[in-house]
Amino acid sequence: MARSPKLCVCACSATLQAPAEALAQRLGLLFCPSSEQAQTAGLYLRYGEHGLALHDGENPQQGPVYADFISGKLGYRKTHGSIRHEAIARAVGLKGGHRPGVLDVTAGLGRDAFILASLGCHVTLLERHPIIHALLEDALHRAQQHPPTAPIIVRMRLKHSEASTYLADLTPAQSPEVIYLDPMYPQRDKSALVKKEMRVFKQLLGEDEDAAQVLQQALGVAQKRVVVKRPAKAEPLGGCRPSHQLMGSSTRMDVYLLG
Repeated sequence: MARSPKLCVCACSATLQAPAEALAQRLGLLFCPSSEQAQTAGLYLRYGEHGLALHDGENPQQGPVYADFISGKLGYRKTHGSIRHEAIARAVGLKGGHRPGVLDVTAGLGRDAFILASLGCHVTLLERHPIIHALLEDALHRAQQHPPTAPIIVRMRLKHSEASTYLADLTPAQSPEVIYLDPMYPQRDKSALVKKEMRVFKQLLGEDEDAAQVLQQALGVAQKRVVVKRPAKAEPLGGCRPSHQLMGSSTRMDVYLLG
């Protein structure tokens, strides 16, 4: 279940103060005039050099958590990604000219959704936590202003919603071809970046307790398949055996074929 730790919003400069204040008002958070004041609140949002970022005032050495579709690994994979090299592409059923519509019910910072969108899929992203949703919304906005990524972002549609509520409200005509889940699982990746993000996310979200329930809903809604990203050695989510698996070094894709 989502937690609500005390947070505030600040800006690194006077020119960013207006959007910071507007975001604080929208999220019902306190606005802090300076980063120094914000650090005393523990977790805080800051408009700065990377756009909107989430900081941990109690652990400033670990650096900020933010979504980014322009640079880093995602920038490289935008140019060099392919169906053959991306396990997620094979898992959701990309082949030839076919690009299924995908509903990502656990968007997080949007990395997997961006990979699928860069390969031609239209992806609807669900994020239930307002703070993570704000980080993702800011990253999408920045990428829309960047000519190399703008055509990809057009294929990504973000919604602020609980997965279970969204799935329950879908009509048969709105049923997505593919549903993708990546439940929070701290032990999956030992990289410094993911460990940092998981520490912060756990403070916000607590445990991802409804993932097995969402899988069952997804199996009753998706047209063709449901894909669940899991640690390589973990049991299938909720004990539900997939049709087949695509193995990686640290993760795997459990694929449930339907119909």
